[in-house]
Amino acid sequence: MINSIIKIWFDEEGIYVQGNDGKTYRQSLLWYDRLRSASEAARGDYEISTIGIHWPKLDTDISFESFEYPDTEPTKLQRFFLTHPEINVAGFAKKYGYNASLIRSYINGFKTPSPAKEAELFKCIASLGQEYITEYEKYQQRR
Repeated sequence: MINSIIKIWFDEEGIYVQGNDGKTYRQSLLWYDRLRSASEAARGDYEISTIGIHWPKLDTDISFESFEYPDTEPTKLQRFFLTHPEINVAGFAKKYGYNASLIRSYINGFKTPSPAKEAELFKCIASLGQEYITEYEKYQQRR
């Protein structure tokens, strides 16, 4: 179990820490939007406490414990919505007849969709994408 950090570093998609146990741990930066979009200097301005890491200027905290969670990497569905914040979850849910709270629970990891439900949601995402393509093609023809 991590109870202190020896080293912290980043790549484009993740934050890595080396714990006092000698192991290297990783989490996706998709969970931490402010860290993901921060400069190298801002990422380097952190404080380590007895329970985790705090970036005061970014108002972001990561607990040591969270590096040991089984879901440090977003699922495909979570990844889609985390990388496309322009898609309004409430609007998406309404358009395709889903409960918005349930979709948010999937995105936030509070619930896990069945494989069939996940496939169904990705079909809706593909349908939405096709609508965008069709609208773009219509726009191009009008030009």
